[in-house]
Amino acid sequence: MKNIKFRLIVMNFLQYGVWGAWLISLGAYLGGGLHFTGVQIGSFFATMGIASLFMPALMGVVADRWIPAQRLLGILHLLSAACMTYAATQTEYMALYTAVLLGVIFYMPTISLSNTVAYNALNRNGLDTVKDFPPIRVWGTVGFICSMIAVDLLGLAKGSGQLYFSASLGLLLGLYSFSLPQCDVSKKQSTGNWVDALGLRAFALFKERRMAIFFIFSMFLGVSLQITNAFANDYLTNYFGGIEEYNGTFGVEHANILISLSQLSETLCIMLIPFFLKRYGIKNVMLISMLAWVLRFALLGLGDPGTGVWMLILSMIVYGVAFDFFNISGSLYVEKETAPEIRASAQGVFMMMTNGFGATIGSYAAGKVVDMYGWPNSWYIFAAYALVVAILFAIIFRYKHTPETAKA
Repeated sequence: MKNIKFRLIVMNFLQYGVWGAWLISLGAYLGGGLHFTGVQIGSFFATMGIASLFMPALMGVVADRWIPAQRLLGILHLLSAACMTYAATQTEYMALYTAVLLGVIFYMPTISLSNTVAYNALNRNGLDTVKDFPPIRVWGTVGFICSMIAVDLLGLAKGSGQLYFSASLGLLLGLYSFSLPQCDVSKKQSTGNWVDALGLRAFALFKERRMAIFFIFSMFLGVSLQITNAFANDYLTNYFGGIEEYNGTFGVEHANILISLSQLSETLCIMLIPFFLKRYGIKNVMLISMLAWVLRFALLGLGDPGTGVWMLILSMIVYGVAFDFFNISGSLYVEKETAPEIRASAQGVFMMMTNGFGATIGSYAAGKVVDMYGWPNSWYIFAAYALVVAILFAIIFRYKHTPETAKA
C-alpha cells in the first residue's frame, strides 16, 4: 500500500511541478520582459482554456477505450516538454503563443489523466479515494510550490528559463509515467451506436438536471481560475514595481515566493476536503469556494507590498480554499457520481467546462477588463463577478446532504 501511495505522490509532485514552473511567473515575463498588452497576456492563459475545450474529454475517451491512461499520460508529457523547449527560444508574440498553445494542448489532459491513474490504483488496492487521494494530491501542490520557489531563486522568473525548467520536469515525468500501475481500457463491445463507439457517453450526464447544473456552474467558477495566475505576478512585479515607494519591497522583488503562499495554503486545505465533503456536501463546499474567490480578488485590490502587505498575504491564504474546495472536491464528486466505464471521460468533461470554457472566457475577459479599467479597479470587478455566481448557485443548485451519505 505504501509503495503505491509513494509512486502516486511522485507522479503528483512532478505533474504540478511542470505547471508551477511557469504558470505564475509567465505573466511577469510577458508584461515586463516582452511588453505584451493585457489582452495578449490573457491570450496565453486562455490557451489552457482552448486546450481544455476538447483535449481532456478527447484524451479521456482514448484512455477509456484504447490507450491505458498511464501510458497516454507519458506520451502527452513528452510532447508537451518538446513544445515548451521550443517556446523558450521565441520572443515574437505569434511564434511564442503558438508554441505555448501546443505545449498546453498536450499538458492539460494530463491533469485529469493523472487523477484517473491515481483513482484506478487506489481502487485496485482497496483504498478509499475520498480519504486517501487528498493526502496524495497535496504533494502535487508541494511540487508546484517547489517549482515556483526554484524558478524565483534561480533568477528564471522574469525570463524564458522558466520554460526550460518546466520542459525538464515534463521529460522526467513523461518517462516515469510508463512505470505507473496499469489502467485497463474498456472491453465492452460496441453496440453500433456512434456515441458509444466514440466513447462520448459521458456527455449524456448533461441530461441529468443536477449534473448539468453542476457542470454549468463549474464553467462559471472556472472563469475565476486563471485570472490571478495570469495577472497576480504582473500586478505585483510591474504595477507596484513602477511605484517608487514600493521599490525593493519583498512583494515586488520576489512576487513568485509571495504568491507561493497560495499554494502552501492549498496543501493545508486539501487535507480538509474529506471532512467538509462528508459533513457539508458538495453544494456547501462549492459555495465556500465561491465566497473565497470574492475575498481573494477583493484583498488583492485592497492590499499593497508596503503597509498593506497583510492583505496580500491573507489573499494568498484564502486562495487555498477558493481553489481546492472547488477543483479537488469537484473532481471527487464526478468520480463518485459516474459509472466506472466513463469515469476518465467524465473527468475530461469536468476539465472541459472549468479549464476549457470557463478559463477561456475568463482569460480573455480579464485581459480586456485590465486594459480598460487598470489596477486595482479590475480586482473589484472580478470580486463582484464571483459574488454574483455564488448567489445564483445557492439559489439554483438543489442538493440534499446528510453527514454520512449524500443524496441528490
